Amino acid sequence: MTTAAVGSPGSARRYLHSLWLLSARDLRVRYATSALGYLWSILDPLVMSAIYWFVFTQIFQRTVGHDPYIVFLITALLPWVWFNSAVSDFTRAFNKDARLVRSTAIPRSIWVNRIVLSKGVEFLCSLPVLVGFAIIAGAPVGWGLLWFPVAIILQTALLVGLGLLVAPLCVLYTDLERTTKLILRVLFYASPIIYSVGDLPGIFPQLAAFNPLSGIFTLYRVGFFPEVWDTLSVVVGAGMSLAFLGLGILVFRKLERPVLKEL
Repeated sequence: MTTAAVGSPGSARRYLHSLWLLSARDLRVRYATSALGYLWSILDPLVMSAIYWFVFTQIFQRTVGHDPYIVFLITALLPWVWFNSAVSDFTRAFNKDARLVRSTAIPRSIWVNRIVLSKGVEFLCSLPVLVGFAIIAGAPVGWGLLWFPVAIILQTALLVGLGLLVAPLCVLYTDLERTTKLILRVLFYASPIIYSVGDLPGIFPQLAAFNPLSGIFTLYRVGFFPEVWDTLSVVVGAGMSLAFLGLGILVFRKLERPVLKEL
């Protein structure tokens, strides 16, 4: 990989070019030996959606979510796959390419941001699945769909912040990799994926607002299901996403030198 002809050393142009090259490399490696290629980016959420749709509509009497339920599921499962796969990869972001991390002059945050970008590209490539099911199921589309790109921006900010926290900490404390996997399992059910915030009883909607994914998933869904709008979740989710971004930047700057020594 060479970036000598693009931008001056330390420039934003050089950084963005290197970020794209690393992200493109990740995508090529992921699909180079795969017969199904692009289909792998949609199979996981598609299978998960089918399972939950079958369980909650054909086996049990569903009391959560909104119709068409398959669209309700996919609008949250697609961004969840982006979130889950990115956070999982953060735990190995530096150890996986330790030699390059130590030897390159590129800011080390690029090893986090390349994961966010490559997984984000996969997320965008999976959106035709949502469009297809929305058309087939006859899901109504409203002006709330304008919140969809806002959700993408907030999720990107949240992931970058979490990556700048998780990646260096997993180098310094190796047990955090397994801990992160356990947290992700719990977070799946603690996030409004198979249900909406409004389906929760008692004080749980207020508590759920402090999970930033609650507000982000609400923004993804409101274009199809305006009744899921929850101002508290959206406002708190946006604030926490930006707060995690700021915290991640501060922690990463403090831990970058100890991480390089550990590698």
